[in-house]
Amino acid sequence: MEAIDHIVKFFLGAYQGANSISIALEAIVFVFGVVSVWYAKRAHIAVYPTGLIATLITVYLLYVAGYYGDMMMNAYYSLMSIYGWWNWSHKNDQNVLVISKTNLQERWIGMVLCFLTMLVTYLVYLGFGRAIEWVNYIDVVTSGIFFTAMWYMAQKKVENWTLWIIANVITVPLYAYRGLGMLSLQYMIFTVLAVQGYRSWNKQYGADAG
Repeated sequence: MEAIDHIVKFFLGAYQGANSISIALEAIVFVFGVVSVWYAKRAHIAVYPTGLIATLITVYLLYVAGYYGDMMMNAYYSLMSIYGWWNWSHKNDQNVLVISKTNLQERWIGMVLCFLTMLVTYLVYLGFGRAIEWVNYIDVVTSGIFFTAMWYMAQKKVENWTLWIIANVITVPLYAYRGLGMLSLQYMIFTVLAVQGYRSWNKQYGADAG
């Protein structure tokens, strides 16, 4: 029981004294975020409207908390959700977006996007005039990974799940350290769903290729 109490305090202790609106907003983000990833695992287009709700609210929460790197990434997720929503639904008899794997050119594009995003995120921190601490450098790295993962997802590339898994594993302890316990718990669930998503998409890719 004592161990359970420590775990509960670790994830939720920071919410003592927090205003009820922020707690309610984080709860909404938690629910819609998990639902969105669940839809993504099934390659269902509802991943985008549900994800859009979560990311827009998260932009506000991270702005208030002063985590501008993460805030910028969630603003990007919101825009990419709109693009992905359009890209997944914009299909006809000649152009059907199916699950596929990246080719060499797309891998290079992904790496360029990742490093450019890391640079932009770093400049955002400098632009806001904040002292850059070690946790902010982690923001910079995960921002690049998440950016590329979101772009790959919009293209229905299997590799998007590999990047989500890597970045989620990094983000879980980072958010816990910052006292955002509910978001940390959410990313733990995201990690499990991302593993399942990778298996599901890879299986579907194999079936389509065969």
